[in-house]
Amino acid sequence: MSCTETGAALHVEGLCWGPRPGLTLVDDIGFSIEAGSRLAILGPNGAGRTSLLRCLYRAVQPNAGRIAIDGVDLWSVSAREAAKTIAVVLQEMPGDFPFSVRDVVMMGRIPRREGLSGWSELDRERVAHALSHLDLAHLAGRQFATLSGGEKQRVLIARALAQEPRIIILDEPTNHLDIRHQLEILDLLRTLKLTIVSTLHDINLAAEFATDVAIITEGRLTAFGSPDAVLSPRELSAAFGVTATVHGAAASGGTRFSFSLPRQGSLS
Repeated sequence: MSCTETGAALHVEGLCWGPRPGLTLVDDIGFSIEAGSRLAILGPNGAGRTSLLRCLYRAVQPNAGRIAIDGVDLWSVSAREAAKTIAVVLQEMPGDFPFSVRDVVMMGRIPRREGLSGWSELDRERVAHALSHLDLAHLAGRQFATLSGGEKQRVLIARALAQEPRIIILDEPTNHLDIRHQLEILDLLRTLKLTIVSTLHDINLAAEFATDVAIITEGRLTAFGSPDAVLSPRELSAAFGVTATVHGAAASGGTRFSFSLPRQGSLS
């Protein structure tokens, strides 16, 4: 799993996981995405999306199935090697974090640090690149705790980028952000040549951002494919228990969805 500045192909087959016997949160999930893809994972609360992500970034070992990155089994390599390939940005954002922005981004270099040696010139170059790419250089000396929510999210993505991964996994990267910062974060992610896997709540943001979409319901994959193929009123209504209405035309790039509670008896 050597690192380059491009993404990696991700293949998931027969993936199952649960915290104890009799409780399965990820149930026989399988899909494949090409290097450089942007996968949005959608589903109602409690569907198993975060549990699926935890399997993908090796926080938990699946009970069954296989995860392969460019054909290499994720569990056939060391945790450190896996961390060189996969970076993670979690939904839980640290609050009182007594470090500067530069220090936080430098933490992304830990998997590539050799022994107990200090930071190398390459480490500093990669951190400077990440700060510049996410327009954070002017905040490098600021304390992380003093930043706005949008700025903090950019710092955590910069830390992931400094890790030099081929895949970045994000759990609700736009959560708790206003509309402007949501759009800014997704625009920043689009500039990366890496493979991106993210859970998202906002269907319209997912439609604009993703190259591939997966819908998870009760731990199972109920739909997978391109946004045009998957994000249909029928699929969304079934997954979320709402009435989904599409506006505009996919061909013009203007497709939008609105949602309402179903009339009694309109959904089976």
